[in-house]
Amino acid sequence: MSEENKNMPNSASDTLTDNSFAKRSTLYQEFLAEREEILRHKWIESEKKGKDIGFERALLDWIRKHRDSWRGARNTKIG
Repeated sequence: MSEENKNMPNSASDTLTDNSFAKRSTLYQEFLAEREEILRHKWIESEKKGKDIGFERALLDWIRKHRDSWRGARNTKIG
């Protein structure tokens, strides 16, 4: 095994235990913020329907209806 490979994580769980990566990664932070919005949308739409609509339906609905405006507002706030 090369010296370079010894320092690489062996599994996804090894990577997840390194919280410093997640704290520094802008892409990961954006993923978490978007996921939070999708979960909020799922909750609101499920309440309207009176039953759980599921993550996949909430995801697709949020992408169609809200993603572009959410990203635009977020980029304006960040940038």
